[in-house]
Parts: sequence; structure tokens; C-alpha cells
Amino acid sequence: MTWHAKLALNYTQTVDKTSVHFTHDGPLRILKSLYPEGPGICHNVLVHPPGGLVGGDVLDIDVRVTEGAHALITTPGATRFYKSNGQRALQRTKLHLEQGARLEWLPLEAIAYNACDAINHLEFELEEGAQLLTWDVTALGLPLAAQPYEAGTFEQHIEWPGRFLERGVVSAHDDLLLNGDLGLAGHRCLASLIFASGTPITRQQREALLEGTHALLESAPGGVLSGVTSPNENMLILRGVSPVVEPVMMLWKTVWAFWRKEIWKLQGSTPRIWAM
Repeated sequence: MTWHAKLALNYTQTVDKTSVHFTHDGPLRILKSLYPEGPGICHNVLVHPPGGLVGGDVLDIDVRVTEGAHALITTPGATRFYKSNGQRALQRTKLHLEQGARLEWLPLEAIAYNACDAINHLEFELEEGAQLLTWDVTALGLPLAAQPYEAGTFEQHIEWPGRFLERGVVSAHDDLLLNGDLGLAGHRCLASLIFASGTPITRQQREALLEGTHALLESAPGGVLSGVTSPNENMLILRGVSPVVEPVMMLWKTVWAFWRKEIWKLQGSTPRIWAM
């Protein structure tokens, strides 16, 4: 049996509170809305009860944040793309931020299991003044559990139409990519952290964020190779690789908290679910 699950989230601000209305079809939904930072920021945990995707499964996630609203969305655990049954698995996420909206899309890592055939597709659109903090962390296989990534294909697609496109296909048989010095160099976790703004970021702010991030990278956990860039005046991107997920996720949370404080004057209020 395969699943085609859909979840649509619509965040709105009334007075000083961000609220969410959602519709779903299939095994994909959110838990109770939480407000650990006050009513202006709505925290939600997205759950997929089956626990992963097999060949033929499709998860469609659509998030809209309206003017002035601020939402933070995460997951209780990894998104798992299991061994293929001859069909392709697809997770397709679309984020739309209206004028002045803020969204933090922070799912925990995606795991590409050995012999998977999967696509993880993220697309976002930002109107004037809207801002997005998001990351993508992908683990290839489970090397510490003696389940290496030796067969299969995983495609990662991240796009802001007209402004940014990153599309990579990681084949388990591409030894040059997986193990070459100009590729992953034997690492099995790859990650990106993105700040995107519908309004250009001032040069002064970009330089301050880059300088502060470089300082944090100097004390990065062992085994993490990373670098931060500003590919255009609307974005900052931190990229990194490591042998396993934990050190890069630790670094990403640190930089996310720094960016959050510098950009929005907010503390890095870590979702409680991350500690469970």
C-alpha cells in the first residue's frame, strides 16, 4: 500500500496572535499549537504516523503565512526514505510568505536509506518584506548502524523561482561524488541553512551576519566542513558536510539561533520536541 498524503497550513495574525488553520488528507498533520515565545509566534510539530516513505508514497505539504504572522514548524524525528519497491517516493513542500510574514521551516534530518529512490523537493516564494529561515539536513544511509548507502538515488531540490535553484542527484554508484575530494570526500551527511528575504538585505547586515557566522564556524564540532556565502542580496546560505548528522545539526542550531537574534532580535527558543 502506498500513501498520497496532503497537508495545507494557513497562518494568520489577528490582533497580536498568530493562529493556524489546517486541512489534511491521509496520514499527515500537526500537533497542538504552542506559544513558548508568546502569542505572536506559533510553534507546530508536523507528524507523519507511518514514520517514513516507501516507493510510490507522495507527501504534499503546503504552507502559507499571511501578512504579519510568524510560524515555526519542525518535526519530531527524521524523515525516512526507505528502500524502493521499484517506484519513486516524493516529498514536495511549498512555502508561500505574504508581505511581512516570517516562517521558520526546520524539519529534522532526512535519511536516504540504502536502495531508496526518492525526491525531496522544497520550493518557496516570498513577497516584499517576508523572511524565511530554513534548513535541509540529509543523511545518506546509516553508517553507524552498519547500513551504508550503497545503492539507490536521492534527489534534493531547493528553489526560490527566479532567484535561486539548487538541484542535486546523489547516486550511490557515483564514487567520484561520494568519495572524491571535490565531492563529499567520504562524508555521508550534507546540509544547508538558508535565510531568505523578500526585501534585499542591506550590505551592512549581510557583512555582519557573515562575519559573525565565520566566527562560529571556527569553533565548529570536529569533522564538520562548512562555509557561508551570500549568493545574492536576498539570501545567506550556510553549507556543510560531516560524517554523521549530530555534529552538523549541533552547528546548524547554533547558527540558526545567532541569525534569529541578529535579524529578528529573538532568542533561539529551541522547540521542546528536539530534546525528546
